[in-house]
Amino acid sequence: MDDKTAYDDLPDGVVVADDAGVVTVVNPAAARVLGTTADAAVGLPLRDVLPLTDDQGRDWWTCTDPWGGLATRTRQPERKLSLAGRDLLVTASYVRDEQRRLVRLVVVLRDDRARERTDRSRADLVSTVAHELRSPLTSVKGFTATLLAKWDRFNDDQKKLMLETVNADADRVTRLLTELLDVSRIDAGRLEMRKQVVDVGRSVQKAVDGRIAAGEPPERFVVHVEDGRPETWADPDKMDQVVANLVENALRHGAGTVTICVRPADDGTEVTVGDEGPGIPEEVASRVFTRFWRGNRRGGTGLGLYIVKGLVEAHGGTVEVGRSPSGGAQFRFLLPAGTAPYDE
Repeated sequence: MDDKTAYDDLPDGVVVADDAGVVTVVNPAAARVLGTTADAAVGLPLRDVLPLTDDQGRDWWTCTDPWGGLATRTRQPERKLSLAGRDLLVTASYVRDEQRRLVRLVVVLRDDRARERTDRSRADLVSTVAHELRSPLTSVKGFTATLLAKWDRFNDDQKKLMLETVNADADRVTRLLTELLDVSRIDAGRLEMRKQVVDVGRSVQKAVDGRIAAGEPPERFVVHVEDGRPETWADPDKMDQVVANLVENALRHGAGTVTICVRPADDGTEVTVGDEGPGIPEEVASRVFTRFWRGNRRGGTGLGLYIVKGLVEAHGGTVEVGRSPSGGAQFRFLLPAGTAPYDE
C-alpha cells in the first residue's frame, strides 16, 4: 500500500513534503481543511500550501526551518497555529536517512474546533456535577447538623421526616454518580455486559410499579405487552435502566398518559414510550441523545437519554425519537433477537 492510500484512511489531515519541501501527498481530510484538492496542492512548495503562522503572527516555517535546522530533531509537538485566520492544531514528524538528512516531512492537521468542543464538554460536566451535588449535599449537611445539635428538641415524627429527607438526597447523589460512571464507560467503550434471557415486558412493569410506589397515580400509565416476541438476550440491570430512564423522561418532560408498548418487530423486540406532552421539534430531535441536552427545560442532568442510547447500542439495538399518536414525544428502541449469552 502506497503512502497516499494509507494516509487517505486517517481521520486527521496529513500533508507530506519531500526533501526539497515540495508537497507529495495531501489526504482527503487535509484537502477539506485547506479548501483545495490533492491534485491542486501536490507539486507546490509546502510553504505555499500551508502558510502557517504562530500566535505572534510569525511564519512558522521560518521559525522551525525543518530542512536547515537541527539534524537531531525528529518531531514538532502539537501546537496551535493559524492558517488564513483559522486555528489548527499542528504536529510534524521528521523522517531522516542514516546521515540524519531530512527526506520527508509529515505534517498532521486537526481542527481546533473539535478540541474546543471537548473542552466545553468537560466544563459542562464539571458544572453539572457541581450543580447537581450542591443541593442534596447541602440538605444532608443541614439536617444531620441540626439533628446532632438539637436531637432532644424534636419528636420522633420530626426526626423520621429529616432522616427520610437525608436518605432521599443520598439516593439522588448515588444516582448521579452512577450516571457519571455509565457515561465514562460508554465513552471509553468499557461497558460490561452480563447477558441472559430477559423479559422486556417485566422490565417495563417493574419501572411502572416503581413510579407508582413513588407516588405517581396508576391511571397515568397504559402498558401493552404483546405475545410472540423472540427470545431476547440482554443485561437485565441495564435493560431496567433503559426503560426506567425513558419512563422518567416521559413523566418529567411530557404530560398526560404515558403509554408503553412492547411488541415483536423486525426479528427482535420493539419498545415504545410515548406521552401526551408538547413533543420534541423535528429540528432538535437529532440532539436529544447527546450529553447534557435538556432542551428549554430545567431539571435533571441531561445524561439520561445519552445513557439510554449507549446502553441500547451496546446490545446491538437502535433508538430513535418521534411523535406519539397522541401528539407528544415517543421514544422507540429495538433490541435484536439473540440465541445465547456470550462474554464481552
